[in-house]
Amino acid sequence: MSRSRILAVDDDVLIREVLRELLQGAGYEVRLATDGRAGLRAFHADPPDLVLLDINMPELDGWQTLERIRDLSDVPVLMLTARTAELERVRGLRAGSDDYLTKPFGRLELLARVEALLRRTRGTVQTREAYADAGIEIDFAQRTVRCGGEDVALTPLEFKLLSAFVRHPNQVLSGDQLLDLVWSDPLRTSPHQVKLYVGYLRRKIGYELIETVRGFGYRYRPRDG
Repeated sequence: MSRSRILAVDDDVLIREVLRELLQGAGYEVRLATDGRAGLRAFHADPPDLVLLDINMPELDGWQTLERIRDLSDVPVLMLTARTAELERVRGLRAGSDDYLTKPFGRLELLARVEALLRRTRGTVQTREAYADAGIEIDFAQRTVRCGGEDVALTPLEFKLLSAFVRHPNQVLSGDQLLDLVWSDPLRTSPHQVKLYVGYLRRKIGYELIETVRGFGYRYRPRDG
């Protein structure tokens, strides 16, 4: 049986070496990355079975890196952080992480959490490279969008909102659901933001693709070819 591959992303050289020694000693294949950008390059080059992701990193932090990963894949992500506040743990789980471990962590606990995540998700991880229907084309790796054969420039938040819609075609998504799916800190985000950004997105890709279901939310209607 092939060994599970783990990508560990942390800007602390000592933490990286501890993770390498610990995980390789447990029989895993381990790749290390020094920051979020390097982690995403490694992720694109060879998608892992699990990601260990530090939150506090320069340039592209853990939240931003997690957002990019979730655009591409359902791979399990275990967040590593020195922050212990409950709101931070809630933010990580709402943003799409699968588990949360504070530093300094116990070695046995880390291995137990890694093993549990891999066991829970084995054979179920899906990687999304692209989406297309008759109205829109999305390249998740390059984060590009074409509508009606023309390139469409979206902000990172608009791209994430569109990604949430196309992953749930013909499904009514409430404002609260969209807050959970799109905003990294939904507890501090006003529901008015959902309405505002749905409007921005509609203006760019066409009003007919996203339908308002009064009293319930919004629904993405894929165009048939």
